[in-house]
Amino acid sequence: MAATRPRLPDDTVFYSIYPDSTLSTSSLQSLHLQILDHLSPLISDYIWQHEPFHLSLSTTAIPHLHGHLRFGDNLEDEWFTVFLLFEISRAFPALSIRVWDSDGEFLLIEAAFHLPRWLNPDNSENRLFIRRGDLHIIPKTSLPNPTLVDSLKFLINNENESRASEAIQNAVKSKIADYPHRAKRNMHNVRVRVPVSVARVLKHEPCLISLAVEGFYDRDIDTMKYAAKMERFLSKGKEEELVLVNVKMSRAMYAQLMQQTFQAPKCYPMPSRSGDAAGYLEAELGMKIACGFEMVYWQRKKEGDEGKGSTWSKYFESLEKSGYFERLIPGSKEYKRLMENAEEYYRKSNLFVRTSEMLSAPVRRTDEILALPHSVNDFRSQEVPPADDDSWLYSGEDELNSTLKEREKELELYNSKLKSKQKSNESQDSGSSSSKDIDDFDPRDIAKTMQAFVHKVSSYKGAEVPENRNLEEVDLDVDRFMKDMESVMKDQGCQDIADNDDSEEGSSSDMDFDEFEDGSDVAEEDNSDGEDTFMSSYSDALNSELRNTSLKKSFIHANEEPSKKSEGASNATDGMDEDFTPVDVDLNLVKNLLESFSSQQGLPGPTSNLLGLMGVKLPKDDDKGKGKSV
Repeated sequence: MAATRPRLPDDTVFYSIYPDSTLSTSSLQSLHLQILDHLSPLISDYIWQHEPFHLSLSTTAIPHLHGHLRFGDNLEDEWFTVFLLFEISRAFPALSIRVWDSDGEFLLIEAAFHLPRWLNPDNSENRLFIRRGDLHIIPKTSLPNPTLVDSLKFLINNENESRASEAIQNAVKSKIADYPHRAKRNMHNVRVRVPVSVARVLKHEPCLISLAVEGFYDRDIDTMKYAAKMERFLSKGKEEELVLVNVKMSRAMYAQLMQQTFQAPKCYPMPSRSGDAAGYLEAELGMKIACGFEMVYWQRKKEGDEGKGSTWSKYFESLEKSGYFERLIPGSKEYKRLMENAEEYYRKSNLFVRTSEMLSAPVRRTDEILALPHSVNDFRSQEVPPADDDSWLYSGEDELNSTLKEREKELELYNSKLKSKQKSNESQDSGSSSSKDIDDFDPRDIAKTMQAFVHKVSSYKGAEVPENRNLEEVDLDVDRFMKDMESVMKDQGCQDIADNDDSEEGSSSDMDFDEFEDGSDVAEEDNSDGEDTFMSSYSDALNSELRNTSLKKSFIHANEEPSKKSEGASNATDGMDEDFTPVDVDLNLVKNLLESFSSQQGLPGPTSNLLGLMGVKLPKDDDKGKGKSV
């Protein structure tokens, strides 16, 4: 059984960039710098929700560049990343790029109404790439089960064959058509009143606003304790003077700050609400930012000292899965001992050093900025532009309705195209299903198709023929089975005789059955004769039962004309004593299917649907009874 893949984070997009030729580490580093230099004008002023767009080197079997970006609640970051990847593919044509998230190939989801029918989530792996500014889909006919290496080679040698249709291209590119201008519109400038220390940090590192908003929005009871004291960013307490600055953030960040009510810490110098209303709102928003900085500063400092970030969480999960804690109760003495050993090993590893440096980086940078000389006068004389209009924050319903209408129009267009295609197919069928089609139609094809269908294996996806089937033989002891059946039938027959004659002679007891099971000598001697007797008795019993029913009249038998069936009702008594002749299974199947098709009267029904799925098209039944005779 294949190993289950680890679940990807729900708010993270992943991407990989593969050069056409195998590059050395130095060449890969050079490509890395060229890509970042090309993207610099597009991303230099952009504020990312959680982390910026970045690339790392991978020197595995296929040397390439890769990265991931956590977009959180801001989907604009994900689509801006897609835009950047398309830009990279245009600027560097000898690259093939993959992008995916926790939903899988989300670009295919965007173009769902235009995908070929064979493409689904199960077979889409290693098929979708971005190359030369276009989407490419590896055809199933060329590579049924492509590996990454096979797909990359196919893209290089057969680029024209893999290019996706224009409908798919348009569906995806329409999502990124407004970038990079849309990325600028996604930014929001706002006036806030903050302590001088916060103003200094934002002046030197504007991108750290994302950490402040994250710290405020994801706060918990533990981090709230840091905000209550404000030891790092509010050293003078209520005597601290607030300064007016302009802060740029994403619209998602602004919404996260505005939509949450938060009471200022007692030590924070909030102005009076009865005074300047606009000034109070600026101070309130600045207070949320300052508290966010305080909380994230001390949280990152603690995590950096401990080196316990996401890497520790993964390390701890691997220990649990491997049975390291031996099902001990958390908190027990032995559990604590094992935990201390694991933490000590983790601190000595290179993973701890890298994680600690990564988590402590914002803390170190903040300390460096605040170590520089600064005063309130640095911000008093500067001119602060007005805040951007935030009416978009309260008109989200209109934007949502507009998006839903676009999707609705797309669905209607898809349905209309599907209906027109069906009508054209129906008109072609009606035009061509004339006497020529009726003459060419062979009912025996239906029987052959049904036989092939029955021999296929079915699953929840439908009937299919699995590849490389390994059919194991059933271990059935035929002699034992027939012996047991004969015993049961003989027992039943003797019971019937006993009931009719009010006699118990010749009745079969459970001991008789046990003797046969034990393989007694008597049973072995009479085995061959018993089998013949059993089959003869069994056949006679079935015939006797069926003679008293009308079941025989409902089937066409071998060497019998269909018209004779209607005459059989009047002559039923004549053939009462005759043995049943073999039933023509194929003929009865075709007859019943055609009768069911005729009863549909040209409308959709089970017969036409079933045969249509199997590739069998029946001629139109214009005049009942005038068609070809079965």
